[in-house]
Amino acid sequence: MAPNPVKVRRRSAKPRHASAVTESPGARYALLAVAFVFLVLFLVLPLVSVFVEAFRKGAGEYIASLIEPDAVAAIRLTLLVAVIAVPLNVVFGVAAAWAIAKFEFKGKAFLTTLIDLPFSISPVISGLVFVLLFSSHSLLGPWFKSHGIEILFAVPGIVLATIFVTFPFVARELIPLMQEQGTGDEEAALSLGANGWQAFRYVTLPNIKWGLLYGTLLCNARAMGEFGAVSVVSGHIRGLTNTMPLHVEILYNEYNFVAAFAVASLLALLALVTLVLKSLLEMRYSAELAADNH
Repeated sequence: MAPNPVKVRRRSAKPRHASAVTESPGARYALLAVAFVFLVLFLVLPLVSVFVEAFRKGAGEYIASLIEPDAVAAIRLTLLVAVIAVPLNVVFGVAAAWAIAKFEFKGKAFLTTLIDLPFSISPVISGLVFVLLFSSHSLLGPWFKSHGIEILFAVPGIVLATIFVTFPFVARELIPLMQEQGTGDEEAALSLGANGWQAFRYVTLPNIKWGLLYGTLLCNARAMGEFGAVSVVSGHIRGLTNTMPLHVEILYNEYNFVAAFAVASLLALLALVTLVLKSLLEMRYSAELAADNH
């Protein structure tokens, strides 16, 4: 007998779903175990050891290490540098991303390459660049010194070095986001009579707010934790040009381990806060995208 054609069609029309995961359960568990062990050994244990060492002599010694004058000066300088560098990088990042994503011009690819430059060179080299620019034997250094402006081994040099190593963070978060959004919303706003500033304030800025916050968060974390470039230009003047990472190095070299880990714990807390805020921003952004899709 010939097979029932209806049944044949039903069999052939039945979808076959191929599994996207081809590894065996044992292989998957092994990969998860390797990842977990790696995270514990290289991330969790070092982080825990920082706080264990910081509180090894009790909370009183921990607090005393943080309120010591040189530690307070290092914390204050770190905050000052971040307060100056981060807003400047936000302005530059937004302007650069807006220009690259919204306009076509000669040198666009070159500008994008320059933005990535701090990612491709060592922070120590970045610091040496400013030493070459503003030292007493350079072209710019004697002019600034004759006008009473100290760049190297002073706050301006630390700020410049921090700006240099952190300026890609905001721009790199915004460029792909603004390219994906295109120029349709801004063109619609302009066609309705808005000027350039109004289009940016009421259209562009709300569309990039989560990417801007995320880039600012990463920029701030890097600005406070920068060591290499700042170490070259600071001069390591205790109580004057030492940021928190430099102060940790000095305390550790003096075998003052409790104080060193106490200050380091503040940087570790900054990293944890950054991680939590990063996760919250990602969750908020995903929720907003889901709401827009519905």
